[in-house]
Amino acid sequence: MTDSSSEILTVREKVGYSLGDLAANLIFQTLVTFLAFFYTDVYRIPAGIAAQIIFVVGLLGAFVFTPLVAVLADRTHSRWGKFRPWILWTAVPFGVLSLLAFTTPDLGPGGKVIYAAVTYTLLVLVYAANNLPYAALSGVLTGNMAQRNSLSSYRFVAVMIAQLIVQALLLPIVLILGDGDRVRGFQNAMLLFAVVGTVFFLATFFTTRERVVPAPEQKSSIRQDLADLVHNRPWLVMLAGTILVFITLALKGGMYVYYFKYYMDEAALAAFLENIGFNGFIAGLNAALTGMGLAGFHWPEDAPTSALSLFNGSGIVLMIVGIGFSKPLADRFGKRNVFGVFLFLSTLCLLVFWFFPPQAAGAAMLAQVLHGFFYGVTVPLLWAMVADVADYSEWRNNRRATAIIFSAILCGLKVGLSVGGALVAGILAHYGYVPDQAAQPPAALDGIRLAVSVYASLPFLLCVALLFFYEIDKAMESRIERDLAARRGGQPA
Repeated sequence: MTDSSSEILTVREKVGYSLGDLAANLIFQTLVTFLAFFYTDVYRIPAGIAAQIIFVVGLLGAFVFTPLVAVLADRTHSRWGKFRPWILWTAVPFGVLSLLAFTTPDLGPGGKVIYAAVTYTLLVLVYAANNLPYAALSGVLTGNMAQRNSLSSYRFVAVMIAQLIVQALLLPIVLILGDGDRVRGFQNAMLLFAVVGTVFFLATFFTTRERVVPAPEQKSSIRQDLADLVHNRPWLVMLAGTILVFITLALKGGMYVYYFKYYMDEAALAAFLENIGFNGFIAGLNAALTGMGLAGFHWPEDAPTSALSLFNGSGIVLMIVGIGFSKPLADRFGKRNVFGVFLFLSTLCLLVFWFFPPQAAGAAMLAQVLHGFFYGVTVPLLWAMVADVADYSEWRNNRRATAIIFSAILCGLKVGLSVGGALVAGILAHYGYVPDQAAQPPAALDGIRLAVSVYASLPFLLCVALLFFYEIDKAMESRIERDLAARRGGQPA
């Protein structure tokens, strides 16, 4: 049944819900981008052992913790609903464990490994217990699909803000808060993230309300829930599509540092940064900060690293702009069509990297901002489509199991990130990359260029092709919404 008093979400509720994703992604983006660096270069754990911790705990998160939380969340009954209580219960533990995972107690080599493994495992467990119910909550805040599109747009603006903070600004923040000491800086930065995150999770809990409530007589076994998934073609398409999308994101994201360090011409990058006034801007910012008695803004000084930070940051800013176009386009043309068209356009912006010579710094930046805009339009739609798949399952089977549908997609996300990350190392090895060698063999440079262009494009193109088998178009969206509204209101569909 549905609480039909209002299917329209207020701006307060959309912003409140979005703060939860900003909080989670301050930690998630830090884990994805900097955990390996923190373990090896800050806490001084051997790289091989650090890789084993990250890999094994990641598998536990994907195939143990996430499905377990899904089964429990779908069967939670409280005065606050199914999913909101999980956000309340995990808000403080999430903050505490985020701080502990980036704290560096003075232990021996074995003690460091045990401490890292235990704190990371607990953090991944609490992350699953928080983030899966949070994602599933988007499917029960409203049954109105236009409102769901709007909610996703708000949500992913918050995600991009967190991504911008972490990918472009975290290392300068670490240096500022630690006064040049990375150990103290990481602890202080994570303390800040933990406090902000806890407050934001509580804001999500207190500003949201679950409106889509399964009928009291609905009962299903875990076996039945899994059988519904296997026979749900839109869900299978979204699972495969999620894996493919995140393979590309991990592959190109992990390879860009090599592209800028080894393929792009350093002199051309330095000239580009100077010509657009970026170096002057950083110098002016430092002068202003030191003039106020504050620490300077420690921006990377070498041209490849500085250009890569600008490259990533500008792409994220344009993603935020693209997100703003997502809802009106989806409302008019349907999520599937808009997702497919703009994912294809963003793919073209990846393919052109194959044609750029090492001196084409400006062209690479232009391609990145265009890619960011086109891909930004698709970002909210992926998760809104997953929520639609939960509606489709209820419409078809007369049973609603929101969390297990989202859990499988989150597993796909983690599989995609793992495969894409592994492809980075595999492609470099295949093409003869030599670590820490300033001049790479021509074959290695070709492999790097192929990875950020052709190889990164293939999963996106396969995802676009898969959408032809995704049957929830604009007309079916409207039919499902209309039929479920009638059914939940006790009327014949």
